[in-house]
Amino acid sequence: MDLKPNERVDDLQLNNLKIIQNSKEFCFGIDSVLLSDFCKSAKKQKNVVDLCTGNGVIAILLSAKLSKVKQIVGVEIQEYSSELATRSVELNNLQKKITIINKDLKNIKKDIQAGSVDLVVCNPPYKPKGSGIINEKDSKTIARHEISCTLEDIIKEASRELNFGGSFCMVHKVERMTDILTLLRKHDLEPKRMRLIYPKLGEPANLVLVEGVKGGKPFLNMEAPVYVYKNEEEYTDQIYEIYGMKGGINI
Repeated sequence: MDLKPNERVDDLQLNNLKIIQNSKEFCFGIDSVLLSDFCKSAKKQKNVVDLCTGNGVIAILLSAKLSKVKQIVGVEIQEYSSELATRSVELNNLQKKITIINKDLKNIKKDIQAGSVDLVVCNPPYKPKGSGIINEKDSKTIARHEISCTLEDIIKEASRELNFGGSFCMVHKVERMTDILTLLRKHDLEPKRMRLIYPKLGEPANLVLVEGVKGGKPFLNMEAPVYVYKNEEEYTDQIYEIYGMKGGINI
C-alpha cells in the first residue's frame, strides 16, 4: 500500500494488526488501548459502533479483542481521518467486519437504526469547547476539543443506537466524571462499571473508563485501578498484559 507524506505503518502488537498514522495528525495513545481492553467485559458484542473513530484504531483492536463481534461501524466526521481508517481496514483485510462512515455523529440516524446496536464505544474529545485558545479548523483541535460534538451529543447518540441491555463504553478525563455520570443517567444509560487509570503509583488518577448499560438497574462496580508506569520509562505488568506482552516481549 502506498503511503502519503508523513504517514507510517505501526504494528498494533495484536494478531499482526497494523495501523496507518500520520505524524502531523492526531495519533492514538494508550487510552485507546485501555478502552478496547475494557470493552471485553461487555455482555453484548455482536454489533458494535465506534463513535469518533479517528484513524480507526479502536475498531481494528476490537475486531480481535471481542470474541463475539460480527460487525463494527466506525463513525468519523473528519474526512482525512476517515480515509486513514478506511485504508487501515483494507490493510488488515477487515472490510467484511469493519465499515467506516465519514459523517457527523449527529446525522447518522439513517445509517444506524435506533436500538440496533449491542455495544457503542467512544474515545471522545476531552476538552470542552472554549477551554484555551483553539483553531476550530485544525484537525488536532477537532480531535481534542468538543467542537464538532459535545459529551452529551455522544451519550445521547449512543443511547439512541443501543438495544435494551446494550453497553456504552467510554474513556475520558477524571475531571469530567460528574458530567459523565449525570449525562449517562439522563439518557437511560445506567453506570455499571468504572475503572480509574493512574500514570503511576502515588500520583492522582487522570483517566476513567466507564460502562453504562441501556435500561440497567442501579449498581456500580468499581474495578481494580490500572497503573501505567512503574518508573519513568517502563510500563507496569498490568499494561504489558493488556498489550499482550510480558516484560515487553510478545506472548
